[in-house]
Amino acid sequence: MRSSSAILEFMSMDPPIFRSDEDSLELHMVRLELEDVEKQIRGLLDKQAQLLERQTALETSCASAHISKVSTQRGISTPSPSTPCVSLCRDRAPRTFPAVVSITLAPTHLGPWVNQRRKARAGPSPPPVFEIPTRNRFAPLRQTRPNAVIVGDSIVRNVRVASSKGKVRTHCFSGACVLDVAAQVSGILKKDWRIGAVVLHAGTNDTRLRQTEVLKRDFSSLIETVRGRSPTAKIIVSGPLPTYRRGAEKLFRPDGLHPSSLGVELLSDNISKALHSK
Repeated sequence: MRSSSAILEFMSMDPPIFRSDEDSLELHMVRLELEDVEKQIRGLLDKQAQLLERQTALETSCASAHISKVSTQRGISTPSPSTPCVSLCRDRAPRTFPAVVSITLAPTHLGPWVNQRRKARAGPSPPPVFEIPTRNRFAPLRQTRPNAVIVGDSIVRNVRVASSKGKVRTHCFSGACVLDVAAQVSGILKKDWRIGAVVLHAGTNDTRLRQTEVLKRDFSSLIETVRGRSPTAKIIVSGPLPTYRRGAEKLFRPDGLHPSSLGVELLSDNISKALHSK
């Protein structure tokens, strides 16, 4: 009975408490961690205090330097009787192309302060100047002579002669005889004194009269008239064309007297060759 009662008493007792040891260990660890955190906080606070002190010192130094710089600038801008200087006035309005200005202190024996400015960029070189001669551009026309003047009856109506020396004018008088051409050529040469050559084509209307000696005298009179008006002009006499029956049919028109287009072209070539020959 005793043994059983002892067992029951033992069983009725509270079991041992092991939880308190674990809490104590955890509490110790927490305290250690808190101490470590406090050390870190104290270190950060010390670092903060050092940084604040350094910041205050730097701000004081910068403020002193700025005040010294402003004082120096004021001293430079204020001229004194002993040291001449150049005062600078800044425009408040913004400049499109600000200039860099520097002040160089020169010794007293060399002169006052020197105001140096950046050299301006070289502008574009001016365009070259060409001399324009002031002369009459029509003056050479007075010195040159037209190449020729063609004067004749209706045979030379469509004659066209090209020349590189000057103009070639054709004067046609339909139905004119040699003396008629002589009467007209005097007025033509009088109007233009720059004639270098005269081509005379006449006699077609004189051949039907069958007066050979008279025709010779008329031609001589015509040549003398031209020579009297233009002594230095070259005189070319183009005689009457052959008749229809004695020439090529394709060179004449159906009337048998006036040249066709092919005949006019051939006559123009012959006159051109005579003008260009020496």
